Parts: sequence; structure tokens; C-alpha cells
Amino acid sequence: MKIILLTLTLCGLSLTAIAQNASVEQSTYGIQTGFLGIWGHQETKLSNLVALRTELGFDTGIWGGSYYDKTGFLLTPVITLEPRWYYNLNKRMGKSRRIDGNSGNFVSLKTSYHPDWFVISNTDNISVISDISIIPTWGIRRNIGDHFTYEVGIGIGYRYIFAKQAGYLENEGETTANLHIRLGYRF
Repeated sequence: MKIILLTLTLCGLSLTAIAQNASVEQSTYGIQTGFLGIWGHQETKLSNLVALRTELGFDTGIWGGSYYDKTGFLLTPVITLEPRWYYNLNKRMGKSRRIDGNSGNFVSLKTSYHPDWFVISNTDNISVISDISIIPTWGIRRNIGDHFTYEVGIGIGYRYIFAKQAGYLENEGETTANLHIRLGYRF
């Protein structure tokens, strides 16, 4: 009888240990780069599965063709706030997969603002027209080793362009897309 009670107790303790809830990290930050920019980010825990990502960086623009003397290149600042819901952390933890650094699948509402503060370019007298975009995005983030990450995301949303500041008669709104592939370093 004692052996049966001891066995049931040990089984109950092991089931309790497995049933822990997964959670995003309290705070994580790093730097990422992709084909069209470089960004620094920080994610702050809002709940067990939701984190608020704040991001400062530079988006890149490239242009050229038969109408231009040379290929143009610019970097313009971007500020992003993005609440992310990491919906599969419990499933990943149950399969003994990594969730450190908020490694998992996510759904987010990416809100980005491009201010007309300054532009870094190989062409003189270039400016950007400020805009704000709100794009529902689905993505994944995975770890490579202890500090390196990769991230892929896709979404379609809305962009509002402040065209009046550049001398146009009206501001404009349009459909826009977010497709990002990034490599990063987590501190």
C-alpha cells in the first residue's frame, strides 16, 4: 500500500511540474538587421503571452533607373510600437522547444511612424514625407544559439501619408504591406 501511495504521489508531483504556464520574458532587448534597414528593440511583458515591442531604427529606400543619374540610397528614422501576442508558447514548452527571448509564433499590431527629421542619403536635397502605418502582422521568432535570432513576419494594413506637409493639396491613405526577414542579436 505504501508503494502505491508513493508512486501516485511522485506521478502527481511530476504532472504538476509539467503543467506550468509558459510566459514571455519580463524584458528583452536587442538589435536586428534585414535587407532594408537596422533597428534596436525592446520587449516588455504585459501579460504571460503579450509583450509590447518598442523599436527605433532606420528604414532604407533604394531607387534608380533610366530617369536617374545614379542609383539612390537613403536611411530614414522609424519609431514602432507593436503589441505582440505569442500564442504558442505553451505548445512549444510542452514539446520541449525553446521559448527564451520570446521565441515563438506571434500575432501583432505593428504601428510605425516615419518622421521627417532627417535623411541619410547619397543624393543631396532628399526628404521624406511623414507617414503612419497600422499593420496586423503574423510572424515567428526563433533562436540560433544563445544570442542570435531570426524573425519573419507578413501582414497587410493601412498607411496614412501626411502629404500636405510636402505641398500637396490633400493627405493620402493607402493599403500597405509588411514583409520582413531579420537577423538579430539579443543582449
